[in-house]
Amino acid sequence: MRGSAPRPWNAPLRPPSRPPRRRQAAFRAAGVLASAALLLPLAPQAATATVQRPPSGALQRAFAEASREYRVPQSVLLGVSYLQSRWDAHGGAPSVTGGYGPMHLTDAAHALAEAPHHSDGREDPRGDGARPLPRADRPTALPAGEVPARLRTLERAAQASGLSREALRRDPAANVKGGAALLAAAQKRLGLPLSQDPADWYGAVAGYPGASDAATAAAFARDVFDVMRTGERRTTDSGQRVALPRSPRLAGRTDQVRRLGLSNAPEEGTECPRTVACEAIPAPYEKLSGDNYGNHDLAGRPASQKTEFIVIHDTEGSWETTIKLIKDPAYVSWNYTVRSADGHIAQHVRTKDVAWHAGNWYVNAKSVGIEHEGFLAQPDAWYTEEMYRTSARLVRHLAQQLKIPLDRRHILGHDNVPGTTPSTIKGMHTDPGPYWDWAHYFDLMGRPFQPTGGPSGGMVTILPDYEAHEPAYTGCTSPAKPCAPHGSGAVRLHTAPNERSPLVKDAGLRPDGSASTIDVNDTGARASTGQQFAVAGRKGSWTAIWYLGRQAWFRNPWSQPTAVNAFGSVVTPKEGLEEVAVYGRAYPEQEAYPAGVPVQALAPLPYKLRAGQSYVAGPRVRSEYLWAKTFDPAGHKVVKGKDAYYEIQFGHRVAFVKAEDVRVRPSNQ
Repeated sequence: MRGSAPRPWNAPLRPPSRPPRRRQAAFRAAGVLASAALLLPLAPQAATATVQRPPSGALQRAFAEASREYRVPQSVLLGVSYLQSRWDAHGGAPSVTGGYGPMHLTDAAHALAEAPHHSDGREDPRGDGARPLPRADRPTALPAGEVPARLRTLERAAQASGLSREALRRDPAANVKGGAALLAAAQKRLGLPLSQDPADWYGAVAGYPGASDAATAAAFARDVFDVMRTGERRTTDSGQRVALPRSPRLAGRTDQVRRLGLSNAPEEGTECPRTVACEAIPAPYEKLSGDNYGNHDLAGRPASQKTEFIVIHDTEGSWETTIKLIKDPAYVSWNYTVRSADGHIAQHVRTKDVAWHAGNWYVNAKSVGIEHEGFLAQPDAWYTEEMYRTSARLVRHLAQQLKIPLDRRHILGHDNVPGTTPSTIKGMHTDPGPYWDWAHYFDLMGRPFQPTGGPSGGMVTILPDYEAHEPAYTGCTSPAKPCAPHGSGAVRLHTAPNERSPLVKDAGLRPDGSASTIDVNDTGARASTGQQFAVAGRKGSWTAIWYLGRQAWFRNPWSQPTAVNAFGSVVTPKEGLEEVAVYGRAYPEQEAYPAGVPVQALAPLPYKLRAGQSYVAGPRVRSEYLWAKTFDPAGHKVVKGKDAYYEIQFGHRVAFVKAEDVRVRPSNQ
């Protein structure tokens, strides 16, 4: 009200008195959580509820009805919901932060239980055998404390709407009403009218995810209004057709930005774009017992070494646990963490320094690692649209600053990083897994995957329709149990062009010759969205690619393609060579090492690039090794050799071959 001071945007709510699926198909055819002491683990059997699908227009009508009942503009409801869930209901399953339904109403008591992030402790996230393993244990519980507001919006929605918590969790229409009630209550609390002008709702929108800081709230509101301006339409995971008409002239009330103290500028000292909310939570650089230290290496990139990669991870744990771990000098490190509920970003290690995150020291020395709050084997513990958007902005910004191309040769999943030696292959990580939506992620970065060649181009880019493509997986809740059907950006690879043929084998993962499986963590017979491969044959609705030293077939029908044609450069063994060694790192020749720096064995991987086979060529890189074994960075050395390598897409993971062993040619020759 006029003359009275508004309540802070994030003040606790008081109970009121009562109250695009197949978007890319056309052009393809043409060519956490609170502390562990406070949270109850979710039983795996309850991961996905069985619900009867309502009529396809029911959700759109639910938004209209909630808008009328709570006097919240329908476009505001749709915009908020899109940023939280893309209007999906996920079968009634909770997100990683215990969020339910289209409005992502959070209930901390139903957040997912956590799992160890660094395997069973045998993997070295540093990926450098020259040093002892860093400690890889993790806390079993965090100190008790207040549950953050962003993890208890369902409780507040129940108070604001009078609806039961069970209804808010399981009934999408009730869930939408709960979200509308929250927005209406916030608008009243701020002393603002229940206006039909969406521009008047900027402050209420900013407070919706319960962010703990004004910058994150402002970034969320800005994204909601961006969606309202551009419009969206899609078919949801339950077959609901939902549309948000575009309002190109819409702008949030700038007076509310000033009045509420909202600013989306990142914290000073962070290396983040101005379009995200970012704070500094530094990883410690400390001397430990003996010669050991943690939890990263000081460096001088890009002057010392060029940064070639950005590696995408998931945390396999809550935000709170992840932040506790990064502060432990005896643990490991990564450069950034992105929060699920509101897209908030924390930077831990400067991009000029070397974090210990990828399990391959060559990659660590030349990469930035970004963790995302989430679980790879829980596809319905979804990453919010806001997380995808803020992460995409961060990656695009880093790519511009560090001169890293935005493609899948340089933007890797942790599951694309190769083992360093044969013995390390089995321990390499598999996150972010087959449920990470690479196509949407690159769309948000302004680099969509699309055809770059015709049928005779000699290459393909893997590109299934994420929402319509649902390959079967096991291992989400137990080793043999099937995962619930869900969209995926990965295709499965067979030894012959039919579904009954065996899956291709990975000699590194299974030296005993046993077969690959459809387990969600098994990367042995899998190709992922955006990856490019040389074509090895076509037969009917099947396409063969060169993969791990053999032909590998995947289903690619004209009516629903899973790849698009491409053109580029490929490598093949030089004339006279029957096979070429494949490596997991591009280390220098023996003669390049100065006195005092131990020679690193080249140790080829148990694969061969054979005559007659072709693999898509990535960048040509000079051989390098960062010797960093001392706490004082003055004792570090960068060894640069004369040998050069090509990065290649060899299997699900990338690999390296010596330039002197291969010839590069156009893919259509």
